[in-house]
Order: sequence, then structure tokens, then C-alpha cells
Amino acid sequence: MARLKSRYYTLVFAFFMSFFMSTLMSGVVTIINTGVTEGFLSRWLHAGLVAWAVAFPLISLIAPVAHRIARSLVETEV
Repeated sequence: MARLKSRYYTLVFAFFMSFFMSTLMSGVVTIINTGVTEGFLSRWLHAGLVAWAVAFPLISLIAPVAHRIARSLVETEV
């Protein structure tokens, strides 16, 4: 399988992180707000798509900052 160049790491990371987090969080919030009732999957899909549309660009912008902060707080091995 062909691999992407390392310069795309942040974008690929943002894609997967935003997908997983928006899917999981929208599911949890949908359950809390409406319960697992008829139409749950439809509501969850809608909420997940909206959440992902917001999360992907935000994580794309914030991930490099979060990585820098984390690197400054975690001891590196020598």
C-alpha cells in the first residue's frame, strides 16, 4: 500500500481524530438528549456529520499547537 508523504501527517491525523471524536461524542450526546429511540441512527448520523464538519477544520488548526504543548510538557528520552 502506498503511503503519503510526511508533510500530510497533520491533515491525516486531523481527519481521523475528528472522525472518531465527532462520531463518538455525537453518539453520546444524542443518547443523552433523546435516548435510543426510533430514529436514533438518523439523528446520530445528522449530528455526527455536523460535528465532523466543525471538528475537522478546528483540529487541523489546533493539532499543531496541541502537539507543541504536549512536547513541551513531556520529557523526551535521550
